[in-house]
Amino acid sequence: MRHTLALLLGLARLAALADAHTIFTTLYINDVSQGDGTCVRMSRSPSTCTSPVDGIASKDMACGANGQEPVAFTCPAPAGAKLTFQWRLWANAEQPGVIDESHKGPCAVYAKQLDDMTKRSAAGPGWFKLWDEGYDEEAGLWCTEKLMRADGLLSVRIPGGLPAGNWLFRPELLALQNAQEGDPQFYVGCAQVFVESANAPHTLSVPADRSVSIPGHVAAGDPGLTFNIYSDDPKLPYPVPGPAVFVPPSSSSSALSAAAENKKAPSSVTRQRTGGIPADYLIKNANWVGVEVAAYSTEAGCWAAAEDCWGQADACYDAAPPSGNRNCRVWERKCRGINDACEAGDYHDGPPARGVRLVSEEPGAPARIPAAANEECEDKEGGDGEDGTSETAPLPPPAPTETGDLPDWGGVGGSDGPVIITVTEIVTAPVATQTSDSRRFRRGLRFR
Repeated sequence: MRHTLALLLGLARLAALADAHTIFTTLYINDVSQGDGTCVRMSRSPSTCTSPVDGIASKDMACGANGQEPVAFTCPAPAGAKLTFQWRLWANAEQPGVIDESHKGPCAVYAKQLDDMTKRSAAGPGWFKLWDEGYDEEAGLWCTEKLMRADGLLSVRIPGGLPAGNWLFRPELLALQNAQEGDPQFYVGCAQVFVESANAPHTLSVPADRSVSIPGHVAAGDPGLTFNIYSDDPKLPYPVPGPAVFVPPSSSSSALSAAAENKKAPSSVTRQRTGGIPADYLIKNANWVGVEVAAYSTEAGCWAAAEDCWGQADACYDAAPPSGNRNCRVWERKCRGINDACEAGDYHDGPPARGVRLVSEEPGAPARIPAAANEECEDKEGGDGEDGTSETAPLPPPAPTETGDLPDWGGVGGSDGPVIITVTEIVTAPVATQTSDSRRFRRGLRFR
């Protein structure tokens, strides 16, 4: 019986290999995490969130499953900021990993301007490519292999020529392990970002041959989608799918000089007015925030505050994407504290620790944040500055970034770790179980 069980477990692990996919979960701006799931459009289904897009003609090609639905928050980023996209094998980082090592292929980052983040469609025209990489013949590595060496972190710099306003930034991975059989696998997601810039809001002009519709930017017969990575004589260089890279022209050198000398007034920068994260939150989980309950000094007020707190906890769990609900549990501890105070008759000058921001329990970056992959691209095609970027106002500079020597687009990290084999269907099962148990527990706590 023991041998039979071992055999079944072994077969299950082999079957799981095909499900060891990936998902974009976390956005960093100038090396600062915005929080797991914050400002990120991702699948709402824990059981399928790491799966590839189902068909290249699907609207899900734009921002993934559920990607047509905007999330509550849009993250502000200064002009020329570095954006880093974190990819995970397990959406909630319950186990380490980026993508199965068999999933080899190119990477790209696209952008789309939206005048209204909540009403305009992600799918459709208006996309252009900021950067891509396929197969590095000198290093003998696919872009996805470099991504694994960088522990799932891929960075690009926002071109200095982008006008201020709402943007979708879309990282794209293409796995070619089954491409020769007609099954290229795309993994995509989108970050909602408001670019704060002295470049006044206007519709960016993109050349017709660089502007594409998604879906529609690739076709089933494209050489890059049918490429046989197992061939002994592959047809190199690898043809990266999609349009050529477009880097919007940067502002004039005089404007750049004024910004560098801090002569341009900060008031000239267009700032985000709507869709941002509220300043008075106590804890944030993805695109939900917990705010302080009303002050109280009576027993009735105490129980009303407890009920408000538990209601916010329920909303947190309901809104939590597959990237996790760790900070919902942090908020739950606050609710228990209020509940305990009410039970003890300590309802004077409440709530306890009023207005104190709670400490996030989300995991930090898995490695040092890599340098922007498109630094050289901007320097050649559009940038006016030394590093190919063009900030046109004295905005906060990027934080210092340590970079390693693997891979050459700035990836860092240690030696190759073991292959992580997992079953997509149970990617967040432990968290989901804890959620339902905690809710039953809360219902017993909140009422006297």
